[in-house]
Amino acid sequence: MAKLTKDTLFKAPQPRAETVMDKTTRVVREMLDTETEQREAKTQRLRKTRLERDAAESGKTPASKSKTRKTPE
Repeated sequence: MAKLTKDTLFKAPQPRAETVMDKTTRVVREMLDTETEQREAKTQRLRKTRLERDAAESGKTPASKSKTRKTPE
């Protein structure tokens, strides 16, 4: 019997080969993460544009006519 040491007694587990299902899951998660990042970037860009537009419009105070309703006499 071989001499038992911490190196021979406890062997590191063999890395498992990636199954087809694991590979598919990994690829799908990468795709979803990429889409999420793109969506968040677009949301940030649109929000910034909307806030800038609102700030520019608030300085203009458009003269809107209030519609008055004629009441029958």
